[in-house]
Amino acid sequence: MSYVLELKNVSVSYTPGKNAVDNVNAAIKAHTVTAIMGPSGCGKSTLLRAINRLHELYPAIVTTGEILLKGNNVFKMNPMKVRRLAGMVFQRPNPFPTMSIYENVLAGYKLNNISLGKAEKDEIVEQSLKSVNLWDEVKDSLNKKGTFLSGGQQQRLCIARTLALKPELLLMDEPTSALDPISTSRIEELILELKEHYTIIIVTHNMSQAARISDNSMFMYLGELIEYGTTKQMFTKPKHKRTEDYLTGTFG
Repeated sequence: MSYVLELKNVSVSYTPGKNAVDNVNAAIKAHTVTAIMGPSGCGKSTLLRAINRLHELYPAIVTTGEILLKGNNVFKMNPMKVRRLAGMVFQRPNPFPTMSIYENVLAGYKLNNISLGKAEKDEIVEQSLKSVNLWDEVKDSLNKKGTFLSGGQQQRLCIARTLALKPELLLMDEPTSALDPISTSRIEELILELKEHYTIIIVTHNMSQAARISDNSMFMYLGELIEYGTTKQMFTKPKHKRTEDYLTGTFG
């Protein structure tokens, strides 16, 4: 079996001797949506950020183990390349406030000092915005600031900005938690569409969201990966008592 992502004995510590993520092993298939669930502070976002080496921006955080992206160890790759191949979408929409919608989509190229011709830029912007169903809404406003958009539109712009760099993997850290129900529904529909072209990992507190959109689910507790399997199996017949207790609201 060929996997897009393999986590092998991955641990992350913020302080010596105490792991926020402890010895996680998992393999992610292509064109799937994987939900990471668990109570607050269980290590969900910490694990997600380890995948594209964001923790290295903070010198006190230590990540150990192996993370293989299409068979290549991310710790032996240029970190900027890793972050292009494993793009991150954050909890709150964060378009760059001084940039136009057009410039926001291309921001990754600018930050990576990649030069593009005008025609190439235009094509990337149009295709990226079309891929998140935003083109028709903003094509006449490309020179307006990204912050001019509604919250849901801003989050789709941020997803377009990530997709513009043609990633293998889309990492989403509670991408709908700051959005209203209608915007949340649109993002969920978009995730299901994007699955045809990308592999997606989403951290979510919303169990019904995980049930709606994910193929596979991970349940984490106190930094450990307690259970990992198909979402259907986990929600109907969990293998572990702690998983069942979490899903039924007994704890967490």
